[in-house]
Amino acid sequence: MTHSTSIGIDQSGVAERASTVVDTLPSSGAIKSQLKAKPELLLQVQQQQQAINRIVTGADSRLMVVTGPCSIHDMASAMDYGRRLARLADQVSDRLCLVMRCYFEKPRTTVGWKGMLHDPSLDGSHDMNKGLRLSRTLLLELAGMGLPLATEALSPLAISYFDDLISWVAVGARTTESQPHREMASGLNASVGFKNATDGSFTTAIHSIKSAANSHAFMGLSENGEVGVVRTGGNPNAHIVLRGGNGQPNYDALNIARCQHALRDAGLNERIMIDCSHENSGKDHLKQPLVLSDIAAQIQSGNRSIMGVMIESHINEHRQDISADMEYGVSVTDACMSWEQTERSINGLYAMLGK
Repeated sequence: MTHSTSIGIDQSGVAERASTVVDTLPSSGAIKSQLKAKPELLLQVQQQQQAINRIVTGADSRLMVVTGPCSIHDMASAMDYGRRLARLADQVSDRLCLVMRCYFEKPRTTVGWKGMLHDPSLDGSHDMNKGLRLSRTLLLELAGMGLPLATEALSPLAISYFDDLISWVAVGARTTESQPHREMASGLNASVGFKNATDGSFTTAIHSIKSAANSHAFMGLSENGEVGVVRTGGNPNAHIVLRGGNGQPNYDALNIARCQHALRDAGLNERIMIDCSHENSGKDHLKQPLVLSDIAAQIQSGNRSIMGVMIESHINEHRQDISADMEYGVSVTDACMSWEQTERSINGLYAMLGK
């Protein structure tokens, strides 16, 4: 480990610097070698990436549904959710492509728990070596159930530990404008959804889609952990995700039409994904089914730009604070729908799309 310094205050009121510690982590290549995906599993993920890419381009008319916990904090409940979702996915696969949400990193407004990758023991110990291994182990188990998997890329360095197991990637509203995230997206085989800005505008996400579609050269890490120049070929399957903004939803027909026009004017594919949570549900997890119904009605009415939805869902409803006595299958970040509510909503969506 190496030591540097950070700012503190001495008795005279003058800023001092206190020590900062950097702990070395295994490279992504080392973790992938130790927690290896079998060739047949890697082929499955590649096929799922390609299937989602076809949905993004419109070559596949199914609707993609990214559903799962706001964040994963417990291996057992995540596996439980995965088994339930895998069974449901088989029943609706002719109209819906169900993708499990596996979010291991959480952005914080100020401070707080940053996700399983950062703090797997939920106690502030920040054992990221353990977090990386647990996260990849869980992805291997879930992918082994046949599920396509989705994650949010918060740290551009982290995605290289999981990119061979992930079929769809989200870039959040607060990082959509980030150049490193655009560069990272340009090198992924999976489709990448850029969320609209927190003020609800589309411009930043559109700029990100254009940027990610182009090749880039930037400083990064090799799989062996060496600093080098990363050269990418561009990702043609980046797209926009509407999540509302500035306290207002943007999943309604008028906003969808506005987004279509903005994409068309930018010379981009008009395919749109909608996040049913956040400001599109007024931050009320129980309103997500209402958003789904509205989206299904728009598709029934002939809208061909809507190609996917996102749902925050867990085994049990609501949310809870991190404590020594937590309820099984309840989110520790944003409130989620229960599995029963989720299954009912997805079956309802399936039925509406069949009319």
